[in-house]
Amino acid sequence: MLLRYAGLIAVVALAGCVVEPAPRPRPVIVERPVVQREYVQEVVAPQPPPERIVEVEPAYRPGYIWARGYWRWDGGRYVAVPGHWEGARPGYHYVHPHWERHPDGWHWRVGVWAAG
Repeated sequence: MLLRYAGLIAVVALAGCVVEPAPRPRPVIVERPVVQREYVQEVVAPQPPPERIVEVEPAYRPGYIWARGYWRWDGGRYVAVPGHWEGARPGYHYVHPHWERHPDGWHWRVGVWAAG
């Protein structure tokens, strides 16, 4: 008599089982170290930029640094660019964008992350 109900017992026992599909492969994210670049954008302005932009630096935001605003040369005049948040990078510090004086004019240096 047990054999008669064996099939029914198996169906009832397995009815509560759920077969879950295999998880999708997750993308592999490889963090590459940020390399300090001595990068000079090919922007040379004939006159010095105005004084530093006056802006209120926002309150500290964990995991971010405030990249302050700067003056961008627009081919005939300087245009103010507001600051923005940059995600912090452990082991690096942020070098803000700035202008440097050279014999042929003012050269633009972009903001970069430098080791240390």
